[in-house]
Amino acid sequence: MPQMTTSTVSRWDQHGREHVVRIQRRGVQRTIRCDTCGWRQGAQFLPWLKAEEHLAEAHQATVNPSEGSRQR
Repeated sequence: MPQMTTSTVSRWDQHGREHVVRIQRRGVQRTIRCDTCGWRQGAQFLPWLKAEEHLAEAHQATVNPSEGSRQR
């Protein structure tokens, strides 16, 4: 039986609220689920891109929290 793994994509909106989409993987199947609105979709290819698109379109959440800590 394949083991399930979960990863997350999080973005912040212009009001400072965090929105998280979880990507669950079991074997070759991937399911994307939004913690904010409950939206759910299966995704075989590019699940992280689909998660980012959902956050931008549905929640106007486009600020990547990990980019703020990078030094240039």
